[in-house]
Amino acid sequence: MRVRYCAQARAVENQIYTVISGTVGNLPQTENMDIQYAQSAIFAPSDFEYARDGIVGETNPNLEMVLIGDVDLEILRRQRQNGTVKQLKDRRHDVYRVEYKKD
Repeated sequence: MRVRYCAQARAVENQIYTVISGTVGNLPQTENMDIQYAQSAIFAPSDFEYARDGIVGETNPNLEMVLIGDVDLEILRRQRQNGTVKQLKDRRHDVYRVEYKKD
């Protein structure tokens, strides 16, 4: 769940789509990877034009599946310009400026 929550947070913070994927199934010939459990998902930035929960799509846990989701870059562009989350526009450049000292 830690990876999932972090991926959802990065989608909101950076106004991007994020994807998590894991290996599911049996690999009996591979040491330390004989049984794999995971759930894959695609997350959106969670603004008004996206699904309320910010989930574009997700697989069933621990089943071998393929996930396909629509990632609309035009909605992403509009939300970056006019959405409720505008951290890319509102960030303080002075905080991140690097000043070099001359010796």
